[in-house]
Amino acid sequence: MSERQPAKPRVAVVTKGHPFDAESFFAVFDANPNIEWEHVEHPEALDLVTPHRAAEFDVFVMYDMPGLAFTGEDPPVRYIDPPDGYKQSFTALVEQGKGFVFMHHAVAGWPTWTEYGDLIGARFHYQPGNFAGVSYPDSGYRHDVTHTIEVLEPEHRICAGLDLSFKITDEVYLFPVLESSVKPLMRSTYRFIDDNFYSADQAIRGNRDSNDGWSHPVGSNLAVWTNSQPNSPVAYIQFGDGPGIFADPNYRRIVANAIAWAATA
Repeated sequence: MSERQPAKPRVAVVTKGHPFDAESFFAVFDANPNIEWEHVEHPEALDLVTPHRAAEFDVFVMYDMPGLAFTGEDPPVRYIDPPDGYKQSFTALVEQGKGFVFMHHAVAGWPTWTEYGDLIGARFHYQPGNFAGVSYPDSGYRHDVTHTIEVLEPEHRICAGLDLSFKITDEVYLFPVLESSVKPLMRSTYRFIDDNFYSADQAIRGNRDSNDGWSHPVGSNLAVWTNSQPNSPVAYIQFGDGPGIFADPNYRRIVANAIAWAATA
């Protein structure tokens, strides 16, 4: 009699709120033979916090950016609060032990919900705001940066199979990270200073790739970390802007490792 194979983790891949190349992004999950996955887009994704929908999945991969509406006017963005009861239901999932993998622009989601940024361990600001009791200007971004990633915890499951250092080309962020609260797994050797970045506020006002008159404190060079709660495994992967990184073998390995870790940690 053949040995019964363990069930594959069931993964909800959540999107909406930020443009992305869908075909190349979804290919990351199609290429992973060890999961069963389903795309869930907002506003349907708001129902994932309900008990019957949450029970369908073992891991939520959050590649969404809810809670913002870009206006094309002044102010250039309008913030939207989570629906009634959503915070409580989401928090209940964390307390119950649901696994979460937050990716790239998800760090900007729900800007009016303080605890959401605390859960991820960082916050990208499209407008000046507060994080962990500190006031920050709008965050910085820069596309198509080739930089070296150094693996800090090679024994961690998310780092399994990676070289101790490797190069990637992707968008990087200048934003606050709760370094004292998260477990660092990978760092970048890029210099996270404002001269190397562009203003997110200016970009959404139509002045892309500009940092004229903008300044930002020196940022964290953390690229991948965990911020596990008492019951829930939570990981953040800063990479993930476009087709180039989606096809990168190291990126695909990190995402697959993070899902496997979040499903079983």
